[in-house]
Amino acid sequence: MIRAAAPADVPVLLTMIRELAAYERSPEAVHAEESSVQTALFGTSPRVFALVATDGDVPVGFAAWFVSFSTWTGRHGIYLEDLYVRPTHRGAGHGRALLAELARIALDRGYPRLEWSVLDWNSPAIDFYRSLDAEPMTEWTTWRATGPALTRLASPGTRDSRYG
Repeated sequence: MIRAAAPADVPVLLTMIRELAAYERSPEAVHAEESSVQTALFGTSPRVFALVATDGDVPVGFAAWFVSFSTWTGRHGIYLEDLYVRPTHRGAGHGRALLAELARIALDRGYPRLEWSVLDWNSPAIDFYRSLDAEPMTEWTTWRATGPALTRLASPGTRDSRYG
């Protein structure tokens, strides 16, 4: 069963976020706390959303997503930030069901795209996505500024006067 996340899910969502980070070989990268996840998902102006996959009443996976925008299509889309199914429940259709629900949300809202990223070494996920006829965007590379690089970039000395 797939359902929208509820405030009571925050502790298990954070646990699964940590499990995903460990699987992706970056457990130290998780700095989220229950309060920040609670605010992001259920605060006064949420910008991120989550679906929960359950086996009976037990949460076994989740999808965290947000609304994106394409200047080329002139329309919004969905960006899937994280898709995770606990190892003991993989292969039972939960991941596909989460993606199918996101596809339904996109189509219901008139969004032409559902996009996500995958680590290049994650062969099981890549094979799964290919089985859904999803296509890799091989010409695109994701870039990120974080920590000191983000701070330097935002410093007054780097502002371009053409943009105010």
